[in-house]
Amino acid sequence: MRQVPFGRPMIDDRERQAVMDVMKGDILVHGPKAKEFEKSFAALTKAPYAISVSSCTAALHLLYFYLGLGKGDEVIVPAQTHTATAHVVELVGAKPVFVDAERETGNIDIEQIEKAVSPRTKAISIVHFLGMPVDMDRVNMIAKKHGLFVVEDAALAVGTYYKGIHAGLLGDAGCFSFYPVKHFTTAEGGAITVKDEAIAAKLERQKAFGVDRTVGERKVPGVYDVTMLGFNYRMNEIEAAIGIEQIKKVPMILERRKSNYECLESALRDVSEIELLRSSYGDFQSSYYCLSIILKEKFIPKRFEIVNELKANGIGTSVYYPRPVPHMTYYREKYGYMENSYPLASRISYGSIALSVGPHLNKEDMLYMAEALKKTIVKFK
Repeated sequence: MRQVPFGRPMIDDRERQAVMDVMKGDILVHGPKAKEFEKSFAALTKAPYAISVSSCTAALHLLYFYLGLGKGDEVIVPAQTHTATAHVVELVGAKPVFVDAERETGNIDIEQIEKAVSPRTKAISIVHFLGMPVDMDRVNMIAKKHGLFVVEDAALAVGTYYKGIHAGLLGDAGCFSFYPVKHFTTAEGGAITVKDEAIAAKLERQKAFGVDRTVGERKVPGVYDVTMLGFNYRMNEIEAAIGIEQIKKVPMILERRKSNYECLESALRDVSEIELLRSSYGDFQSSYYCLSIILKEKFIPKRFEIVNELKANGIGTSVYYPRPVPHMTYYREKYGYMENSYPLASRISYGSIALSVGPHLNKEDMLYMAEALKKTIVKFK
């Protein structure tokens, strides 16, 4: 039986050798690899500044900490996202204010953003859902009108462009994830992209305890001062070494993802029992993280039966995301959100099945998935 796993990192001897080269030395943190990785990622995205960190969650948390957000402050957050997008707002003591999704793309409904702005709002968090860019001109117009900081959660957006500009450079700062099933991996890790030198310099200090000089800058080993509050959110040398090799593969990875997506989308376009989210067009260039089908209403109760049938045929799937964040127990109990709130985010969360278009797969895999899905839908009619 054909095996079509949902995710598999593209690791080979180049990454293994890079790790061994680090292991042969005696520098595992505070070293040159993290700096080299930052330069490589900045070159990839055309970012003026890139700061490596331990995860995308760390990147988001660090940004809100940098902004000085706390009790009484609010951040506008999409309801349709990973819970980390909202958790980091909670972690600094602020309140996430959720906005529903738009039907066509799954992105935040820009029409509702301004309605959610209050005197307590300090920032807008934008998620490029499954790599599909948000209309950032409209978002930035709202942000400028109200004096708000715009954070791009670009966890799935390596290779996402809006009007030729890479995600993470469209707002005030961008946060990226290099988890194993993302577009490329550092095993675990993340990065922040910014255009402002002063922001970059402060984030660089705050990600490492707030010390006033790096290991390489210290005239006497072990002697430094702490000038601000900070975290231990550094990327280590092993992760950075993997990432340096992975970035070299990004053009190939993006090309395969696009080719696979277009093949699978074409094969599923006429399946009347499902809907497909809108993909790349005009100024909007997706990173093609996955293809998420939205089941028509009569099939939603059978979603997990369909998933199990696909699994029986060797096809791995996922869900983005299992429920809108305000429907998660923590947020529902804390803020009293009702299960019927955020209907469009709910439609995606409760009615979707994510199919892989990853670079570990090929067009034959796409056609196999499409045919298996069609047969499964017929079976459960």
